[in-house]
Parts: sequence; structure tokens; C-alpha cells
Amino acid sequence: MDTGTHIVMGVALAGLATLDPVVHNDPALFNAVLVGTIVGSHAPDFDTVLKLKNNATYIRHHRGATHSVPAVILWGILIASIIYMFVPQVNFLHLWIWTFLAVIIHVFVDIFNAYGTQAYRPFTSKWIAHGFINTFDPYIFMLHIAGIGVWALGANPGITWLVIYAVILLYYIKRFIDKREIVRKIKDHFPNTEQIATSPTIKQNYWRVAITTDTKFYVGAAENGHIEIIDEFNKVPLPESAIMELAQKDKNISAFLSFSPVYRWEVNDYDDFTEVRFIDLRYRSKGYYPFVAVVQIDDNMRIMSSYTGWIFSENKLQSKLHVEESPI
Repeated sequence: MDTGTHIVMGVALAGLATLDPVVHNDPALFNAVLVGTIVGSHAPDFDTVLKLKNNATYIRHHRGATHSVPAVILWGILIASIIYMFVPQVNFLHLWIWTFLAVIIHVFVDIFNAYGTQAYRPFTSKWIAHGFINTFDPYIFMLHIAGIGVWALGANPGITWLVIYAVILLYYIKRFIDKREIVRKIKDHFPNTEQIATSPTIKQNYWRVAITTDTKFYVGAAENGHIEIIDEFNKVPLPESAIMELAQKDKNISAFLSFSPVYRWEVNDYDDFTEVRFIDLRYRSKGYYPFVAVVQIDDNMRIMSSYTGWIFSENKLQSKLHVEESPI
């Protein structure tokens, strides 16, 4: 989920914590829990700082190690311990429980969007992305804002958040059913389907879909239960060539390939260099595929420049390739 949603979830969890008699009867502990749940609800995304290094590092590691099973355990202990240093009179066990729960919920809700997370590391590095809740869902966010408002007006926080989370649970079930119906219709139409990537949008009735069959990739949209195929591409394996082998060694290309499960590739020869481009098919927007990885290799088999990330115009991509740090 987005940063704003994670933060309001932290506030909500502090409200739920008032159902715990130990927290309810100790104002100092409640304040400590409030800090713990807000920080814990955001802590796994502290790896966003990797953007300061480069996109390749960020893409390869975001929602990876910081969302893993060991990290979830360590985040809860670390955050609760730091808070406890400032308020040693509070009950550490209950502070840790609610902080730990905030971290768990952060990782848990992240697995339901299209980006996903490596939540099962170190047991597997597979990306878990169920793809039926948008990264920013206005309904979930506004329910949290409403809950905070009602709480501020004097409503019982525990009961308030129990009701709101019961509604959110029903909403998750509805979205899961919506996705299951889309998948069923696709499989009925393409019986040789190997993989379906769904990307919900802010619009409740509009989804992006990327379909992999044994011979083709199909890109489409599902709107009001109707599925429209917009693009189709032949499924061509990567060639065994020196150019492609070198391209895959580039940090930007390898980061892209470690993350993207549905992509097409193309090789373009120019006067002085060869360009290898990988295009993620899951995120088509306004006729453009914005998530790409590109490497340019000169005639002496040296990498000139490369880039991976979100680009919404060819001019912007070319400017990035010229200003990006040399991958060599």
C-alpha cells in the first residue's frame, strides 16, 4: 500500500489497542503504542531510501529483505525497544505485541496489490502479488480517515475500528471475488493460459490484465465484467547471443528481470550501438508501457548506458539514458 494508507493503518491499530485492558488503563503505554504502531506500520518501507542510490538497487530490493520473515520479527523488537528506552515504566510485552502486529499488517496488506512483496523470504524469493487491491485504494483510505474523525469526536476507538475493519474485510472478499471472476472468464476464452497478472485501478470497475499463454502475451482491460484485448505479442524466448548475454549482466536489466514476470523484449540496431529493451506488460497506461529497462551497447561490446524505471515518454527515456550513471 502507499505511505499514507500505512500511516493511517498505524493510527487505527492504536485505536484497536484500547481493547487491550493493559493499554486502556495506562495512558503512557497507550502513547507508546501509538508511536509504535505508526512507526511499525511504515518501517518495512524504510528501504525506500535505496532510491537515493539508483533505480536498479531500489527495484531489486524494495519490498524484499525488509518485508521478509526475519525482518518482520526484528522490526517489532527494534522499534519497541527504542521506544521503551524513553518510557521504561510501561509494559514492554504489550508495547511489543502491538508494534509487532503493525509490522505484520504492513507486510500482509502489501501482498494483495500488483507490485507484491517477497514476504516469504528466506524460504523463497518468489514475489507474492495477488493483484486485487490497488496500491492506493481510496475506499480503504477514506474509511480510515472517517474512523480517525469519528474517534476525534469522542467515539469509542476500539468499537469504531472493529466496525471499520469488519467493513474492510468484506471489501477484500468482494475484490477477491471480482478478480476470481475475471480470471475465470480469461481462462474460458484462453484455455492455454499459463499466467494472469491483474492490476486493479482506482476505478472499482476497471482492471488491467496481462495474460501469458504458451505462444502469446495479451494485454487488456476488464471493465464491468467485460474483457477487452488491447495488444498482443508473440511469446519469443530470449536469444542466445553475445549482445543479449551482455545485456543481462547490466545492473538495470538484471534488476528488471528479477522483478518483472511478464515482459517482452526487442533489439534495435543503430549506426554506433545496439539497444536492448525490456518492457513490462502489466502496467499499460494511455497507450504506453511505462515500466522499462534499456541498455545501449556499442560496437565494441561495451555498455554505454542503461536505465530501468517508470518513463512515460520516449524523450524522457532518452534523457535518462544520457544522464544516468555509467553502468560499467
